[in-house]
Amino acid sequence: MKKKLKIDSYNKKILSTLHLEGSVTNIELAEKVNLSPSACFQRVKALKEAGYFRNLHADINLDQLCEHVLAYIEFTLEDNSAPARRRFVNRINDIPEIMDCMQLSGDVDYISLSCFPNIKALNQICSELSDQADLKIKRINTRIVLERAKWFLGYPLSKLKWLDDDNFDKELMSERVNL
Repeated sequence: MKKKLKIDSYNKKILSTLHLEGSVTNIELAEKVNLSPSACFQRVKALKEAGYFRNLHADINLDQLCEHVLAYIEFTLEDNSAPARRRFVNRINDIPEIMDCMQLSGDVDYISLSCFPNIKALNQICSELSDQADLKIKRINTRIVLERAKWFLGYPLSKLKWLDDDNFDKELMSERVNL
């Protein structure tokens, strides 16, 4: 089991900064969070080891680099039992073009954001999934992304309640009063 770490104000600043600026140097990060570079490095290392962040990613400009089709794929299953869901999720995890997969409440069981080289490849994967009887897929709907009006720019960490933060409600209320 990973060691649990106290998420104090310095660790919050480190996580919030790295979340949006993953390529920041340790010296720049130390300046932003008001720590010495060695103390900052040790905290980042401890946060990584504790599992508070998994990776740093680059935000690649696909439009500038390659032809692609972004699409949301909605899956409705015939069988919503735990074994059927596990089979479905295991298969989805094997398809790199399906970048995420979230289970939902309501009339759609899962939704996935995907990136394919073209519509033909998207349709081929959807057909292959439909043809696999053991996955118990009742319906697949695809929604092609025409334009990205807003793209994921990071979680709104300053608006979320940190699990060990007792002062969250007071701070959020004072922020809203000052708006």
